[in-house]
Amino acid sequence: MARRVLILGAAGRDFHNFNVVYRDDTSVEVVAFTAAQIPGIASRRYPPELAGPRYPEGISIEDEARIEDLVRERQVDEVVFGYSDVSHEHVMHLASRSLAAGADFALLGPRRTMLRSSRPVVAVTAVRTGCGKGAVSRRVVEVLKRRGRRVVVVRHPMPYGDLRAERVQRFGSMADLERAQVTIEEREEYEPHIEAGTVVFAGVDYGEILSLAEREAEVVVWDGGNNDLPFYAPTLHLCLVDPYRAGHESRYHPGEANVRMADVVLVSKVDTAPAEGIAAVRRAVSTLNPRARLVEVGLPAWVESPEDLRGKRVLAVEDGPTLTHGGMTTGAAELVARRAGATLVDPRPFAIGSIADIFVRYPALGPVLPAMGYSGAQVAELEQTINATPCEVVLLGTPVDLRHALSVRHPVMRVRYEADIRSGDSFETLLAGL
Repeated sequence: MARRVLILGAAGRDFHNFNVVYRDDTSVEVVAFTAAQIPGIASRRYPPELAGPRYPEGISIEDEARIEDLVRERQVDEVVFGYSDVSHEHVMHLASRSLAAGADFALLGPRRTMLRSSRPVVAVTAVRTGCGKGAVSRRVVEVLKRRGRRVVVVRHPMPYGDLRAERVQRFGSMADLERAQVTIEEREEYEPHIEAGTVVFAGVDYGEILSLAEREAEVVVWDGGNNDLPFYAPTLHLCLVDPYRAGHESRYHPGEANVRMADVVLVSKVDTAPAEGIAAVRRAVSTLNPRARLVEVGLPAWVESPEDLRGKRVLAVEDGPTLTHGGMTTGAAELVARRAGATLVDPRPFAIGSIADIFVRYPALGPVLPAMGYSGAQVAELEQTINATPCEVVLLGTPVDLRHALSVRHPVMRVRYEADIRSGDSFETLLAGL
């Protein structure tokens, strides 16, 4: 009889693991996925068009809270963990629940899950979400393009809508984003690359995505999500560590594996981070991966006309996932606002619906607003929260201009930032030969 498998996921790594390891394996039957981290992805089905002929009804996606019931009801032999940016303790609690219910517990490694490309692959990963992967990825692309290389970006999956329509996505223009009706979280990752003239691929089936990307590119840049492992075997693996979260490089899954595997470890945010945090992560990296090249990177943030912020009442809007499951309590907008002499307005009294729920779930947040927008309803609640907050300026620390997705009644200013190596090999040196 086929071994019955339950995959724990969050609409990303779990689907990839199924596609490359289990979909065509007749010795295994995947009886369900579970959903965590991302609202609204449970109670769907992984469609038969993606699951393949062995699953004519598709595969159900259940709430992770039901692990024990699912193991018993569906006679699960093995529970496979398949998402990212969680503590080692969190993973082992899920393991304990699975074992107590009677199933084995497993993690799939790079050898089974990384696809090999015919093109050089530069993978940009991190120990936690919010380390600055996007800025580093854009800098990598810029350097490669300056050398005359054709480059495409393949982004870690965020398939929160119709999985059939999102099987393979190619974004070459802002119009492509509009047609796909992407979420704010997707727009934050795709739009900066598109603004720079770079094609972005994403979706669900990363084997098919790779074959299409290889037709357009001489070099593929893997722009990772959260702290997940690359889906493609890297020619050059860059991993970011964050001195604001010193210690996390060895406490979160699979970020620690990224540090241990990386060719180059980049200590991020050295332009603003405390010296003791920088020293701590450098010591940790030297223990975890002494063979890696170590580079220090600044993420200088600025805003045009900072004098326009002085003395103003400012609402700081930050990248949502960085503040929620990423564990940060501040971001670029707050840093720039305080540096400019602005007064921050606390959005918590004015938050509604799911945005108010975020502050309850993450009580350390404030006085900044996480830009959450996983659904149309949540986007509307974010818009209402911003417009209800009595401020003179909305300062966006998000990677994109949220006015593309929201109607904001207050004046808006944007924070911009880019990766800037402060010590160690330059990006040009790191990318030599690709």
